[in-house]
Amino acid sequence: MHSEHRPPLERFTAALDDLECGVTRTTRSELPAVLESVVDPPAVGVPLESVAADVSIPSWIDTDPTPATLEAATTGVTPAVLGIADYGSVLIPERPAGAEPVSLFPDTHVAVLEASAIVPDVRTAVDRLAPRLRRGESAILATGPSATADMGALVRGAHGPKHVHVIVLEDADTGDTGVENSNAGDIEEVHT
Repeated sequence: MHSEHRPPLERFTAALDDLECGVTRTTRSELPAVLESVVDPPAVGVPLESVAADVSIPSWIDTDPTPATLEAATTGVTPAVLGIADYGSVLIPERPAGAEPVSLFPDTHVAVLEASAIVPDVRTAVDRLAPRLRRGESAILATGPSATADMGALVRGAHGPKHVHVIVLEDADTGDTGVENSNAGDIEEVHT
């Protein structure tokens, strides 16, 4: 756990470093170039409209994967609607397009997250998740690469991605500094 005195975005990126995850802080306009630099094709993905209405996924990422293209993909790109600063965790919401398999099957998972969606701790995250869970929705709360030591030595990628990279959108045009939006009661109100 990191110092409570640092801003959530700073703690979040430090936690990702501790987990040996990649992290890139960028703007909406630079997102396509960042995706080209961190995504290893062939790639599958989920539309990013749940991050922000003005953010889209590039056409070279397959957003309608078949079981065969999902199995062949080396990278899966998904939106994340929440980040937890203390642990570097991201919340991948359930989507009809299949965010869960896209985040779990390829060797690398790239999550795209708004800086304003980073909350300081688990208590705040649970408060934000409560309305969604009461509606019967589900989500994956992912913290770093998949790893297990059940058979002795640590093995990465046994039950999910071997590598994780989080792209944090800080938009200079909106003055987004990664400080939590205290007016947001429900995750969907923050990102739609």
